[in-house]
Amino acid sequence: MVSTSPPTSAKEIISENGARREAKWWYSTFHTVTAMVGAGVLSLPYAMAYLGWGPGTLVMVVSWCITLYNMWQMIQLHESVPGVRFDRYYELGRHAFGPKLGAWIVLPQQLIVQVGCDIVYMVTGGKCLKKFMEIACTDCTPIKQSYWICIFGGVHFFLSQLPNFNSVSGVSLAAAVMSLSYSTIAWAGCLSRGRVPDVSYSYKKTSDIDYMFRVFNALGQISFAYAGHAVVLEIQATIPSTPEKPSKVAMWKGAVWAYFINAMCYFPVAFIGYWAFGHDVTDNVLVALERPAWLIAAANLMVVVHVIGSYQVYAMPVFDILERTMVVNLNFPPGVMLRLIVRSAYVAITLFVGVTFPFFGDLLGFFGGFGFAPTSYFLPSIIWLKLKKPKIFSISWTINWVCIVVGVFIMFASTIGGLRNIVTDSSTYEFYS
Repeated sequence: MVSTSPPTSAKEIISENGARREAKWWYSTFHTVTAMVGAGVLSLPYAMAYLGWGPGTLVMVVSWCITLYNMWQMIQLHESVPGVRFDRYYELGRHAFGPKLGAWIVLPQQLIVQVGCDIVYMVTGGKCLKKFMEIACTDCTPIKQSYWICIFGGVHFFLSQLPNFNSVSGVSLAAAVMSLSYSTIAWAGCLSRGRVPDVSYSYKKTSDIDYMFRVFNALGQISFAYAGHAVVLEIQATIPSTPEKPSKVAMWKGAVWAYFINAMCYFPVAFIGYWAFGHDVTDNVLVALERPAWLIAAANLMVVVHVIGSYQVYAMPVFDILERTMVVNLNFPPGVMLRLIVRSAYVAITLFVGVTFPFFGDLLGFFGGFGFAPTSYFLPSIIWLKLKKPKIFSISWTINWVCIVVGVFIMFASTIGGLRNIVTDSSTYEFYS
């Protein structure tokens, strides 16, 4: 089911989920920044440590270009049928592949991205809260990391009751500002600290098999950093559209600014962080920085604020799907009680998984490959080829097939690498420590 939009009074246009279509172009900027610039940026130096200067830089630049191109395609496809707006990723998939097949192709991938992000953000929020308190209060009694993740998750039991995207705009704006701030602190802190003694940019010493899997996982960590496509149509759905001013104009303007901010965050953190620590950098570069203490504490707190907003941006479409399923299939009456039960249960599940498997870098690689590579790297290209049917060997046809080949390789490689590393690391991990 898709929503239609009459070409009158843009302020009165209502999206299918009940939210008013009154967002401005800059709403799409900070929503997209919040969705993309998250936990992944802090692991980019770690990914560089396994890929090295040449391949690492190439993968970073190619990923930025491919995902920006695919975002443009999705924005154009949002209103590709006159009078119809595809407000959700899976609605576009149904249009491209048919009602049943389209949902099975798109919806599982989208849910993997959204739920996977929320699990990783649970871990990130808890770890950064713990780091903040350790720096801010050196005399305090240490608290287990699992408890900090629970504290972070507790916030979302309240925020999850906000009804829709429009209602989380303030939280999303604060999160976008925080992402730019802590990214700047991360690369500026590495730059001011300088290179560690005996810094090495050689490849890590490990077995050939282990190194191969770590490289695969690094590809997933980079793909995790380009994750906004899973919610781009939901963001565009909040923007009004008329024949004179279609939503794709405002959305694309916001997306370009978001990608500019994205580049300001990603590339300095990845390259300067790797330059400072070499192959010994940790999977969260902020953890490696210790001075000045007050600034690093502030940066960790900024990460917490950002992932609070990011969690909600990714959770809103999931809430919509779950509540719609409860109403349609189980005849559950819509209202406050439905929202309280469904959303609280979702927060509890993501919290439990995050506490149980807090392998930050490995989770990034696994979810980055399994869900993010399809939704960001090649699924938009497949849909574009299916709907637009560009001439064989034309520029559009060639670029889209390059995106598909690169994306499929990243998906398989990073999924295998991430899963293998989770199994390996969990064998030496004390659960709920």
